[in-house]
Amino acid sequence: MRLNKTDFWILDILTEGRNIAANISIRLDRTRTYINSCMPILTDYGLIKKIGPKKNSGLYELTEKGRIALESQNQYDPDDTQAFDDLLEQKLAERDE
Repeated sequence: MRLNKTDFWILDILTEGRNIAANISIRLDRTRTYINSCMPILTDYGLIKKIGPKKNSGLYELTEKGRIALESQNQYDPDDTQAFDDLLEQKLAERDE
């Protein structure tokens, strides 16, 4: 998984609770289009999830994996993304025990 500073900022905002891309874009001073392009990627990584009430709702919340990624961001190395993926999976498994 490839992440950047904005991705981690999005995760941080979602620690405060559910939110929509429009609000996040304002908070981060990024275009709504840019944030809207980030959200499906973070969803695919399992770091956030889109929640209802409707299937096409733009409301997102942080997943447990997203919390772990945020807590572990100082260990993220863009040159070794597999190690970060493995770390997240290991920590997620430990929490599930």
